[in-house]
Amino acid sequence: MMGDYLLDAEERMEKTLGNLTEEYVTIRAGRANPGVLNRITADYYGSPTPIQQLANISVPEARMLVIQPWDKAALKAIERAIQASDIGINPNNDGSVIRLVFPELTEERRKDLVKDVKKKGENAKVALRNIRRDVVDSIKKAQKAGEITEDDQKKDEEAIQKLTDKFVEKVEKAIEEKTKEIMTV
Repeated sequence: MMGDYLLDAEERMEKTLGNLTEEYVTIRAGRANPGVLNRITADYYGSPTPIQQLANISVPEARMLVIQPWDKAALKAIERAIQASDIGINPNNDGSVIRLVFPELTEERRKDLVKDVKKKGENAKVALRNIRRDVVDSIKKAQKAGEITEDDQKKDEEAIQKLTDKFVEKVEKAIEEKTKEIMTV
C-alpha cells in the first residue's frame, strides 16, 4: 500500500519542483537566456505558435539574443509578440533577424527579482506541504479502515516527511542558486 502513496507523492513533488525550475528560467538575470521566450507565442498564419518553432535562437553575446526566423514572413509576428509580452525588452528588427539586447539590471531591479524568486520558492514549498498533508490524510484513513497497522502508519508518515524534507531542500537550493545568479553583476 505504502509504495503507491510515496510514488504518487514523489511524482507530484517532482512536478512542483519542475514547475518552479521552469518559472525560474523565465526570470531574466541580466544575461541573455533563450528561456525568457518560452512562454511567448507569435501569431503565425492564424495560429499561436511558440517562437522556438518559428526561428533559430542564438546567444552571440552575454547580453544579446538573436532570433532568426526560418520564414521571413514570421518576422513581424515574432516582433509583435515580443513587444506584447512582459519581458520588457524592445526587439530590434533589421529586416532579417530580431535582436534582443538585455540591459544591465539596476540594484533595485535585482532586489525585486530576488523577492519574486523567493515568493515563487515559498509557493512551491506550500505546494509540497499540501502534497504531504494529502498523503498523511490517506495514510490515516487507511489505518482507520484497518488496511494498515499503527506501526505501518508511523513508518509511512515518517517516510512522507523525509520525502517532503528532501524536496523542500531542493527548493531551497533552487532559490539560492537563482538568487546568486541574479545578484551576480
